Amino acid sequence: MPRSSIRPDPVLIQAVIAGALSFAHLHDLANAAGQSGWKAWAYPVSVDLLLVAAWRRLRTARRDRSAWTWFVIALGASLGANVATAGLLDLHQVPAWLSILVAGWPALAFLGGTLLVHSPTTAPAAAEVEEPAVLDLAVERADEPAPASAPELAPAPEPTPVKPAAPGPVVPAALVDHARKLAEAHQASTGSPMPAAVLSARLGLPEDMTRAITAQLKLS
Repeated sequence: MPRSSIRPDPVLIQAVIAGALSFAHLHDLANAAGQSGWKAWAYPVSVDLLLVAAWRRLRTARRDRSAWTWFVIALGASLGANVATAGLLDLHQVPAWLSILVAGWPALAFLGGTLLVHSPTTAPAAAEVEEPAVLDLAVERADEPAPASAPELAPAPEPTPVKPAAPGPVVPAALVDHARKLAEAHQASTGSPMPAAVLSARLGLPEDMTRAITAQLKLS
């Protein structure tokens, strides 16, 4: 059986070396800032996971400002550790602000990871393509026969004239104003509209005139 040839990938080897060095620098910085034991090893894992989560978010949403923000924060933390442990910082005497920054990193990383995972992704809406309007053009040809004429319909019967309604009684404007004041007073005292029967009893007018007044006042 032929043996499968295993060829190392230079890019993969370079990525493993770079990741291991960055991991070690972050561990050394966390250890120098007072995070000893397993906590010093958890810091590089937190930084790298946040960097990967932000990159995965950017692959699906290039214009997501939140993803770019957390990507820059994680990348800055990784690069900062690499530069700080390159001899520019005395790891035996770490400044107080760096210890505070390292101690507050877990909460910041947790917030960034939660926002990256649970933020909804808005896919671009598909562009609506309007269908071209189809013009219905009737083309007449000289060699085609003329369309058959429609049969003549019988004339429709004339509508029966409606007798105009008898005009209602003329109600003076002063009487309408008086009735409106009575209705408003009843509304103010009882909190409910004044019934038409009560208004008719208060005015003592004929039924047709009372009906005309209530129609103008729109009483039930």
